[in-house]
Amino acid sequence: MNELLIANLRAQCGGPRDGALLRFSLGNALLAAGDAAGSIVEFRQAVAFDAGYSAAWKLLGKACLAIDDRAGAADAWRQGISVAQTRGDKQAEKEMTVFLRRVENQP
Repeated sequence: MNELLIANLRAQCGGPRDGALLRFSLGNALLAAGDAAGSIVEFRQAVAFDAGYSAAWKLLGKACLAIDDRAGAADAWRQGISVAQTRGDKQAEKEMTVFLRRVENQP
């Protein structure tokens, strides 16, 4: 099922519906399928389309952490926290703040 979803989402990339939501959805599906590296590419595309997409920043950080890129995760969450604060997205801000603290406090 997930392979079909990924294929359908990829087929829409570059078309008239391409945008932050499509790339976020594709990144999310790839991350769920265990392709963290592929999901990072899509989450970066999502925030390129819409730098104010706090959910994409949050999952970008999670995907970076999944490939053991702690610096990349921390950077994504810092940017995401800033975006969430600007937009008043308190829940996303709180979640990313917790994630950032955890990654910064790991030895």
